[in-house]
Amino acid sequence: MTDIKSILGKVDHTLLAQGATWDEIRVILDDAIKYGCASACIPPSYVKRAKEYTGDRLRICTVIGFPNGSSTTAVKCFEAEDAVNNGADEIDMVINIGWVKDKRYDDILSEINAVKKSCDGRLLKVIIETCLLTDEEKIRMCGVVSDSDADYIKTSTGFSTGGATKDDIRLFAQHMKNGKKIKAAGGIASIGDAAEFIALGAERLGTSRIVKLIKGAGEDGSY
Repeated sequence: MTDIKSILGKVDHTLLAQGATWDEIRVILDDAIKYGCASACIPPSYVKRAKEYTGDRLRICTVIGFPNGSSTTAVKCFEAEDAVNNGADEIDMVINIGWVKDKRYDDILSEINAVKKSCDGRLLKVIIETCLLTDEEKIRMCGVVSDSDADYIKTSTGFSTGGATKDDIRLFAQHMKNGKKIKAAGGIASIGDAAEFIALGAERLGTSRIVKLIKGAGEDGSY
């Protein structure tokens, strides 16, 4: 039997749509608290208000360099510092995909470490946008993130051509080192999907659908 509570405890309940309103964000926050989610992942412009609203009841996650990853390192560091100053507990950053294609792996490592320093001790998850990378590039990025000061590698923004796949999580699990963790995000559509991603090695799930499914099933989460 699927342990719904355990799954919810690994969910970053997410709303990053461009048109997201405060009323919609507040529902995400309330539901994340009610259902015991790991965090709520929301746009940077709502972080301060969200933290004031939730206090210590919920970890607030936000995104930087999002969704394309092509901002300069200085801009990403500023975004991270601003998010932390506004109360963010966790930061999900997007790497520069073009740098992967140019094999600028040392530059990517330096950028990740610079952003992590700007996070001032907060969790940093590194989005590599797996749908745009070859398997060889994914493996190289596993090495870069493993060698970095970041805490997690993350599959996807959810804004590109695809989201998390089970094959990608298997690959991450084989190649991540140094205690770095894995976040699967994008397209996680069912409780069964969520359970399988966790079984394959994901410590966090970025999704808006799991809580909605639980709410639809009733207060006891039964199916």
